[in-house]
Amino acid sequence: MDKYGLIGYPLGHSFSISYHNQRFADEGINAKYVNFEIPSIDDLPEILSSNPELKGLNVTIPYKEKIMEFLDYVSPEARAIGAVNVVKVIHQGKKILLKGYNSDVIGFTQSIEPMLEDCHKKALILGTGGASKAISYGLKSLGIETVFVSRYERPGTIQYEAITPDIIKEYKIIVNCTPVGMYPKTEECPKLPYEAMDEHTILYDLIYNPDETLFMKRGAQYGAQTKNGLEMLLLQAFASWEFWNSKD
Repeated sequence: MDKYGLIGYPLGHSFSISYHNQRFADEGINAKYVNFEIPSIDDLPEILSSNPELKGLNVTIPYKEKIMEFLDYVSPEARAIGAVNVVKVIHQGKKILLKGYNSDVIGFTQSIEPMLEDCHKKALILGTGGASKAISYGLKSLGIETVFVSRYERPGTIQYEAITPDIIKEYKIIVNCTPVGMYPKTEECPKLPYEAMDEHTILYDLIYNPDETLFMKRGAQYGAQTKNGLEMLLLQAFASWEFWNSKD
């Protein structure tokens, strides 16, 4: 039986494990998906050596960047982003070859593209972590200019307190790549001038629990279009399967 899995720390409720195992059951695929909760990325070689049937991995926080030093190949897209969240495991005799990819970009761009209109030229990306880099890469591939928003002063970013109503009117796409508003702290949302939003504003939240975050609710009060991260997750998971089973 083939094996696939998720590495990260900590791993609580995992979308990946339920999605993939359900898919294997539905499609009669002789495989199982397991969680590998490892306190250090240095535990990766042990995972590989003790699971000879392993064919692929998903990678989550905090290892999307750290795993790259273990890989034999990194796709140009993942290298440009600086983060890997899909690893194909290839067994060549006693040697194990690891290939890294990024499915965040695919999932996000396929999910947001149908929402875009001619007025959507610029985007604010809330957060500066691995996911935000993939989101920025994806938006730029769609011809959209991006700016990162941070709580701290960092080169190439603006701070929340500097976001005025005029900036909201100029940057009509806002993507939340932070955990603010995620269950159980559902009463929180990023500090923005929501009253400057209108029907041309897109609020995209990578969070999918709850279904509608306070960030989405507050924007919707002023007519903004909103979307959570569930569709992106489904598209990402599908892309992972494509990477694991590609012929390269």
